[in-house]
Amino acid sequence: MHIAIMKTSMLLPALHALLACSSPVLRDDTSGPTITLDSATVTGIEQGALTKFLGIPFAAPPVGDLRFALPQAITAYNNSINATSYGASCPQQSAPFPVSLQDIFNSTIPSIIKTLGSNNTNTTSSTPESEDCLTINVIKPANASADAKLPVVVWIFGGGFERGSAGEYDDQATRIVNRSMEIGQPVMYAAMNYRVSAWGFLASKEVQNAKTGNAGLVDQRVALQWIHNYICKFGGDNSRVILWGQSAGAISASLQMVAYGANSSDLFSGAFMQSGSPIPVGNITGGQMYYDSLVNQTNCASSNDTLACLRTVPADTLKAAVNNTPNYFSYQSLALAWSPRADGVVLEDNPQKLVQEGKVMNIPIVSGDVDDEGTLFSLSSKNVTTDEQFKQYTSTVFIPGATSDELEPLWSYYPSSPSDGSPFNTSNANDITPQYKRIAAFQGDVVFQAPRRFFLQHLSGKQKLWSYLSHRLKHTPVLGSFHGSDLATHILDDYLVQFAHNLNPNLNNSRKGPEWPEYTSDSPQLYTFPILSLSKPELSNDTYREEPMRFLMNISLEHPL
Repeated sequence: MHIAIMKTSMLLPALHALLACSSPVLRDDTSGPTITLDSATVTGIEQGALTKFLGIPFAAPPVGDLRFALPQAITAYNNSINATSYGASCPQQSAPFPVSLQDIFNSTIPSIIKTLGSNNTNTTSSTPESEDCLTINVIKPANASADAKLPVVVWIFGGGFERGSAGEYDDQATRIVNRSMEIGQPVMYAAMNYRVSAWGFLASKEVQNAKTGNAGLVDQRVALQWIHNYICKFGGDNSRVILWGQSAGAISASLQMVAYGANSSDLFSGAFMQSGSPIPVGNITGGQMYYDSLVNQTNCASSNDTLACLRTVPADTLKAAVNNTPNYFSYQSLALAWSPRADGVVLEDNPQKLVQEGKVMNIPIVSGDVDDEGTLFSLSSKNVTTDEQFKQYTSTVFIPGATSDELEPLWSYYPSSPSDGSPFNTSNANDITPQYKRIAAFQGDVVFQAPRRFFLQHLSGKQKLWSYLSHRLKHTPVLGSFHGSDLATHILDDYLVQFAHNLNPNLNNSRKGPEWPEYTSDSPQLYTFPILSLSKPELSNDTYREEPMRFLMNISLEHPL
């Protein structure tokens, strides 16, 4: 296969301003369905009522001199592309489960949690790992014609910006597209791989000077440009593209809304975000200690150009060095070593300051959380057992630089009483250590709940917003309504499909529950999913822990991660 490559430069101009969308998906009984991209024949597979085109490269392999560089978009295809299996996962950072997690579930761990962690350095996907990993996948109804103009749901996977791949979610992709056909609102599904951990989010003064920060976010951006240019060939409508993500994927979707100064873009027209909003991160030089760790572990410290040296390090050596840095199941947990940071180009400032300044794309949004966002990530700090240790943990890991006077309200806003902690509303149950529920409450609020509320309240009155809260799986031991439980229970599938079609999540079916009202600062109503799976959604107010979360937002703006 021959492809033409172009260096990425802000990625906003269209690579192909005019694309004819007249080529249908054809089926050859001997080779499967095919489609033409430029001069290339792309061969996919048929599975049931679906056609899948998998592992299509959208950017040059980020290897050699392109390691840690911004992606170089493919501008033209020639010859043939075998799109019958998912491409390789990008290199994954090891994230071993805390030992106690195995104890909690007696070795039967919910599948959504399995995707977050691994006891070894292998990917959680069945696909191999490779730095040559920038591929995209398109899944569509088999009977959709080239001129169907279906709305496109673009999945951005989560994994703490340290793990994950599109191939892990094939079952989800199949379920969503099949379900969309069942309810008479067919959609197309697309999902890209993007670089994670150090490969995608290397951060330091050297990276800042090279203007190559947030490469993983730019990978996503190039994939969105590919969708804009090519999705019509598959029968998709590039004017109806919806970002959908969970956790780091939802955070990514929100950051795409503020990226590059939130210049008006035609790349997507709505965002459906589960457990993720613009996070309180500071300047890209905040990752210097982790960059220096890689430099020192790979014998690059004596180099005059440490970034160039890191590009020459053997892949296995680099991966071993990355695995020696903290992950989201380490002691510091969600104070991530590798994550998006303000680089001055992709993210011009702390994302929450951009939100404050109104530098956000004006598109409809669904953004929600589960009740106990912090429990899963607080198992790794179970050795924090006293009030003083809690104060030390929060002040040094999450809010470094704050004075004792600034932090004083935090101790009463997040008290040590188990009945006040997370899993919320479980009285003294699940208190596996004297500080576990306290840490879980704090961590869930500072990373997920408070940023969501901050985001929505600052957008109120400017664009259409909907929000939700899920209490599903509340009876899960120790974890309650844990991070990812809404994804695991599929409670939002129909709302997502409806949103993709109408930019409004409300279903035309009263049996599902009440109308889902728009969220405003004057009436901040949440569509609430009760504990029992057969119970209809209810309405509640987004006013829980109001003062504590306001405090967290104010102090996070002053002292971002």
